[in-house]
Amino acid sequence: MFNRITSDPAILGGKPIIRGTRISVEAVLESVASGANRDDILRTHPHLTKDDIEQALGYAAPAVRNEVLLTTSAGAP
Repeated sequence: MFNRITSDPAILGGKPIIRGTRISVEAVLESVASGANRDDILRTHPHLTKDDIEQALGYAAPAVRNEVLLTTSAGAP
């Protein structure tokens, strides 16, 4: 399913990366979070493909799929 994503303890401490690179899934997500679109990422990392980016995003999605955000308030009511 994610044939472009790999993890090796000797590379970036075992973080998931795009196969054949030292570009982490985290780096792709940070780029998107900073406002970069797929074309921006491809310009910055020309050795990546659109499929690499799609798989990075798809790989990360399940990590937050069931995430629950808890909020609290402090101070006087």
